[in-house]
Amino acid sequence: MNSFDEAWGNLPDFLSWHVLLSVSALALGLLISLPLAILAARSRWLRGAALGFASVIQTIPSLALLALFYPVLLIISRFTQDVFGFGFRALGFLPALVALTLYSMLPVLRNTITALNGIDPAVKMAARGVGMTPRQSLFQVELPLAAPVIMAGIRTAAVWVIGTATLATPIGQTSLGNYIFTGLQTENWVFVLFGVVSAAGLAVIIDRLLALAEDGLALRSDARIFAALTGLAVVIGVSLYPMFASAGGERTVTIGTKSFDEQYILGNVIADKLNAAGIPTTRRDGLGSTVIFRALAANDLDVYIDYSGTIWTTEMHRSDAPGRTAVLKQIGDYMTKKYGVRLMGGLGFENAYAFAMRADKAAALHINSLSDLALYAPQLKIGGDFEIFSRPEWRAVVQGYGLKFAVQRQYQANLMYSALMAGDVDVISAFSSDGRIAQYGLKVLADPKGALPPYDAILLVSPSHANDDALLKALQPLIGAIRLDTMQKANLMVDRPDDKRSPAQAARWLEKAITR
Repeated sequence: MNSFDEAWGNLPDFLSWHVLLSVSALALGLLISLPLAILAARSRWLRGAALGFASVIQTIPSLALLALFYPVLLIISRFTQDVFGFGFRALGFLPALVALTLYSMLPVLRNTITALNGIDPAVKMAARGVGMTPRQSLFQVELPLAAPVIMAGIRTAAVWVIGTATLATPIGQTSLGNYIFTGLQTENWVFVLFGVVSAAGLAVIIDRLLALAEDGLALRSDARIFAALTGLAVVIGVSLYPMFASAGGERTVTIGTKSFDEQYILGNVIADKLNAAGIPTTRRDGLGSTVIFRALAANDLDVYIDYSGTIWTTEMHRSDAPGRTAVLKQIGDYMTKKYGVRLMGGLGFENAYAFAMRADKAAALHINSLSDLALYAPQLKIGGDFEIFSRPEWRAVVQGYGLKFAVQRQYQANLMYSALMAGDVDVISAFSSDGRIAQYGLKVLADPKGALPPYDAILLVSPSHANDDALLKALQPLIGAIRLDTMQKANLMVDRPDDKRSPAQAARWLEKAITR
């Protein structure tokens, strides 16, 4: 299957969730904004407070706002579970819905207040003069006159929400953004283009239908308003049909992945194993390290691959190095006792943080280890992924070797290697299972002080499935089955520009390789 066919095959699912999220957020935003704007139009202090709040929300980067609501809702869910005996899923749809609802409010508030306050006072006086009550004047005179301007605000809100909904992918909500985030991480530009065009096309269609409704309100044309509402109903209905057509089946197992190639490959392998055992699955791709573990512990995810060093440093806040066997045992005991999460075991390879340089640059400066690097670091530029410079591992390396670089840059994980080879940076925080290390002949620097812990790939299962015999049996063949060189080859299939494979294709190759 080529990239276009794969992208086209995902469209019904991605589009359904994108439309459901966008329509729900816009509808909820209107339910809040319209009454609030009507009240604010008649109260100066409420007007200032409402517009001020909505304006502040707009200053928060949309991705940050989306991510912020996950931990907030997770805390609320735990509180309701402890106090009232029920919780809710804090990952995915709900935090995205709350954030997008807030994002939709400003244009609706501003346009509604402006339109109502802009009505000629003589018109209001005339309405009162013929005996209308304030309520009758509002609904029979003021709102009909303000309707075209209000609709213009709704159009703006709709386009904002549809565009911003693509950023819901990192918090576990399926959307058209899945194309964009996966495509950027795997350098699959067909996916990126597919996501961009799909989201833009949806926004244009919805905007034109709302524009038709706006014209209908301005011209008092019932036919235009009916045509607009019919068009919206058709677009929304067609988009949501695949979702409702597949609803009602048995509960699926949710597989989580982080935002890099290896995770996408392993996510496909897990899905194939479970599907082969008759267990239906769904995916939540592109999650951050902290978000994905919290989601698993809260049963918002059911299974994913993590790395022992990440759990050891980020979750357990450990900086000692008792050895690989001891680390795995203590992680397993810790997660079972504290969260009920099951550590099935290691997959057989390690994907450690490893600092790498171009071989010629390292040779010219005689740099073979992080200790050697410390002597030249003030003159060099380092590149890392979006997480590394805020992680405890980085702090341990900096403290252990006294590293201080002239320039520190962040990249998407796959772009770090291009930056290194182009000379934009001199050192990168690479990953030991990445096939591009061998492809580019990079020099991996030794860690003589053992500042970095082991990073065995480990299979984790949520508390709700910790004793699920069918799931555990289906995944057991993966334990200890994947060698480092095999994983490197699978990763390189996705990374290399020539004869590029999709994560699903690389996963199928990997499955065959580990069963030989």
